[in-house]
Amino acid sequence: MVLALLLLLILPVVECGRLQVSGDYFVKDGSRVFLSGVNLGWIKLAYDFGNNQFAARKSSYERFFKDLHDSGGNSIRIWVHMQGDSSPEFDKNGYVIGTDSSGTFLSDIKEVLDMGQKYNILVFFCLWNAAVKFKFEYRMDGLIRDTGKLTSYLEHALIPWVKSVKDHPAIGGWDIMNEPEGLINTQRSSSNPCLNATHLIPDGAGWSGKLYNYEDVLRFINWQVDAIRQTDPGALVTVGSWKPQANTDEYGSHNHYSDHCLTQSGGKPQGVLQFYEMHSYSSHGQFDYLSPFKHEKSDYKLNKPVIVGEFAARSGGGMAIEALFQYAYDHGYRGAWSWSATDSYYGDLWETQRKGVASIRYSNDTSTGTVQLTV
Repeated sequence: MVLALLLLLILPVVECGRLQVSGDYFVKDGSRVFLSGVNLGWIKLAYDFGNNQFAARKSSYERFFKDLHDSGGNSIRIWVHMQGDSSPEFDKNGYVIGTDSSGTFLSDIKEVLDMGQKYNILVFFCLWNAAVKFKFEYRMDGLIRDTGKLTSYLEHALIPWVKSVKDHPAIGGWDIMNEPEGLINTQRSSSNPCLNATHLIPDGAGWSGKLYNYEDVLRFINWQVDAIRQTDPGALVTVGSWKPQANTDEYGSHNHYSDHCLTQSGGKPQGVLQFYEMHSYSSHGQFDYLSPFKHEKSDYKLNKPVIVGEFAARSGGGMAIEALFQYAYDHGYRGAWSWSATDSYYGDLWETQRKGVASIRYSNDTSTGTVQLTV
């Protein structure tokens, strides 16, 4: 007993701080970090959290967290609301009145974060999804179009959620929406480049329905980022952009998620992103001309870290999964998350993704960052 007390006095105390952004890098505990991991979109699409649903999913989450840890991964992106299918709780008029009807949502989320802490994995929650057509149109649709309904979500769901997790060691960050471009009205022409969407027509934006002008989507994002950052000033927030075409001012494109565009549309100065996230899939065996896998990160002239947040060897332009992870590590990106642990139709088999993660597990280039971290 005496020896144990002496050791406590002599040995340095290691405090694991939260993930931060410093310039173009992620930093944790004084070291640059490369975020290596996967998407775990869902176990049951839109029905994992709240409403007493997580108990039936928990063992599957645990398996994926353990496998990712054993493969050397350090981070994971998890989808939550989708389009409001199961959470948050809406009243009959489309206003949010709680996180979920049963009251288990916050405890479910904490269980996921506890798994992250157990397995040294940072968790990034993706709130909404615009990559598919609506199932419950009045829910997410109301939040995008109606600021009163959006405010009800902030007050009754998002802010309580952020308060409940902001001090958890495994919280990595937040992704407001997966691929907003899926629902963008590409016919919207404007002399204001933040609002003009016509440049996205050739690349196929609006595939889920050309429902919203950029001012509506940017306000939707800006207000949620602001609510998160007002509640937790150290939070890191992003948006999962479908292609660099919507996230850079280079090559005839425009960065719709710049600080300027977000604050111009939403009016809230704190509602800006701390890092960018781009997705990339090849078509007919080829990546398009702006794919991250054909560029250095510096080519986009973005002043924040960039993660390649979705990709797969199945649509990898002929590149193996190991090569895709290595490319992201070697070309200035600050993270790579393959798609997706439970979706082998658009993504790769789980064992394939584990090989990709494992291929860079010991990477520790001082100019890029380490993959190994402690949560």
